[in-house]
Amino acid sequence: MAIKLSEHFNYTKLLKFTIPTIVMMILTTVYGVVDGTFVSNFAGKDSLAAVNIIWPMITMFGSVGIMIGSGGSALISKKLGESKKQLAVKYFSMLIYFEVIVGIILSIIGIFIVKPLAILMGAENNILELGVSYGRILCISLTAFILQNSFQSFLIAAERPKLGLLCSVIAGVINMILDFLLIYVFKLGIKGAAIATGISQCFGGILPLIFFMSKNSTNYRLVITGLQIKPILKACSNGLSGMALAMSVSLVNMLYNFQLLRLIGPGGVISYGIVQYIIFFTYGFLSGYSNGNIPIVSFHYGAQNDDEIKNLFKRGIVIICIASIIFFGLTEALAPIVATIFVGYDEELYKMTVHAIRIYYTFILVGGYNSFTSAFFTGLNNGKIAAIIAVSRTIIFDGGSILVLPLIFGKKCIWITVTFAESISLLIAIALLLLKRKKYHYF
Repeated sequence: MAIKLSEHFNYTKLLKFTIPTIVMMILTTVYGVVDGTFVSNFAGKDSLAAVNIIWPMITMFGSVGIMIGSGGSALISKKLGESKKQLAVKYFSMLIYFEVIVGIILSIIGIFIVKPLAILMGAENNILELGVSYGRILCISLTAFILQNSFQSFLIAAERPKLGLLCSVIAGVINMILDFLLIYVFKLGIKGAAIATGISQCFGGILPLIFFMSKNSTNYRLVITGLQIKPILKACSNGLSGMALAMSVSLVNMLYNFQLLRLIGPGGVISYGIVQYIIFFTYGFLSGYSNGNIPIVSFHYGAQNDDEIKNLFKRGIVIICIASIIFFGLTEALAPIVATIFVGYDEELYKMTVHAIRIYYTFILVGGYNSFTSAFFTGLNNGKIAAIIAVSRTIIFDGGSILVLPLIFGKKCIWITVTFAESISLLIAIALLLLKRKKYHYF
């Protein structure tokens, strides 16, 4: 039997409800990992460097879907908690239509700016040429990618997380099969990787769209409606933290690549890309769990159920704590194996990558709490506080640390900058939780 948003959530129900979202998040990020694995082993180091430089730009554009999905599901769940079902359906429909319009516009913009951005990040010669080809192909499927990102949240709020998981599995399997065929069999190199990812994104975005266009038993379906600026702005405001986090992470990744090219060279970019592949899985769990809580928190906030808000906050902190420790231990132990999979053919790159993974990954011991706190405020329909946490931890502290710390302590400290930034951000998050505790009653 499906778990309802109105229920009381213990640890078992929380994990059961959010696990499909967690797996969805992981499978969505698998695109980059699968591309990286095939590209590294069958297309060469230059192609892998190009993927690592361009992919953050694509995820930055795709973050529009995260914003509308997380913010829109929070808004709609609140309306359902207030027993305003018809208004919830109307809001859902206009948000999907708005996404399609924005996606088309961003696709056109992306095709033209991918080359200038790649140059700005320090790409040149063969890496630049490969990166532009990869990015322009992915811009074509950008609308579907935006829809896919938003449906991850909407399917949770519609109490159909397993359907979202199924769509992600189908898209992921298609991506892996096409990577094998286009890169390994037909030798299309980085263009094959882009085509494979683009087609899989189309499946991930269109399959849920078909479900919501059809008659279903949920409170979410597409109806004919016009666009209204107020609810769209409210949804975007609610989800600003999700978008700000995704965009900020992408911008920080681009800044990291710029610094690594300058301080270490292409090898540093490759090692950093492999570090990011590991983080995709960890981020998939932590972000998937945090985002999976948003509609639950929003529903009980709309229903003014303070006891359940306290329950969700307490159990969430415990789950994040245990998960962070487990992920940290596994990553430290498996770093050599991961490095071997991607760059085992190059001894120097292998050593650099193992070192980078073990130092960089200490951030997970504090970063998960920041993700959870930001998502929790999104669920409380306070997008401003959520955005403050998301932006401060990435653009301000991450970006500042990447630029400043190597100047003071040398290039070797670049791998520890994110841990330093997340630690400062945690202090900000704690201060905001204390400041707003009387308003929201989460402890």
